Amino acid sequence: GYADADVVAQFEKRHGVRVEVTIVSSDEALRSQMASARPAFDVVAANTVEIARLVGAKKLEPLNLQAIPNLAHQLPRFHPLALIAGISDAERVYAVPYTWSEMGLIYDRTQWAAPPDSWAALWDPKWRGRVLEFDSANHGFSLAALHRGLPPFHIPPENMRGLALDLVELRRNLLAFYNLPEEAVRLFRDHKAALLFANYGQQQLKLLRDAGIDVGYVIPREGALAWLDCWAVPAGAREPLLAHQWINYMLEASVSQTLTLRQGLANTLEPAPGLEAGAASPKILWLEPLEDESLRSRLWRRIVSGERPERF
Repeated sequence: GYADADVVAQFEKRHGVRVEVTIVSSDEALRSQMASARPAFDVVAANTVEIARLVGAKKLEPLNLQAIPNLAHQLPRFHPLALIAGISDAERVYAVPYTWSEMGLIYDRTQWAAPPDSWAALWDPKWRGRVLEFDSANHGFSLAALHRGLPPFHIPPENMRGLALDLVELRRNLLAFYNLPEEAVRLFRDHKAALLFANYGQQQLKLLRDAGIDVGYVIPREGALAWLDCWAVPAGAREPLLAHQWINYMLEASVSQTLTLRQGLANTLEPAPGLEAGAASPKILWLEPLEDESLRSRLWRRIVSGERPERF
């Protein structure tokens, strides 16, 4: 997690306090924990989509950025904070980026003469039966939108049917949908897959390479979806000063680097490992709230179940 025992112990020793860590298993669990009038937390980690919801619900305190001097060491892609969708309003910033991962394409180098450079590769019939796709309505429609040059998080209603048909074609090109990164490693290895939508990003790349598979990793020219987890302070926090000190501590180089060394996660202080040459400044699209999650989900269930295109 983001609060390993030794990392917590060092903070406790430095400030003479005791830190109580609560692990939540899902976004829904986090929403439940934050629903009370005064949540029992002084600091919380959440992705930008959840941060946006919490800001809208007035569940977060605006941050005093002067109390977080280590912000100065973050990479340029995280500045200015006000330009990152979901973590600010017109006047104030409510969250600080901590770790992230883009969701690019992983490919088998032994099967590709040159790295793929577009999401169109997922649909290429040359690779029929050798493509793996993550089982996600939200990401599936966003990828199809990127492929068509449409806004991935705010798809116009008139384009939904066309994208659903595109996803039916994608389904027909797949070896399988997967849910867990370990499952994807097994499928990729056992069936000699050629291409994989890497929902788990750099972590997934590390797992495949650790399994002895010769894979590369690229961000297509259309850009890639990316999750961004941030630290924020709940409204009504009992120890807001200490919460700011925690956030600043987590942005120390030695602490942020534990994410990369132990879990393969990118931190906000150093360039992400693993990307192919030529993708030094890839286009990254931080996840945002979607236009209609329920519609995406309903259509996705029909797509995955094998419904024929003329039924859409």
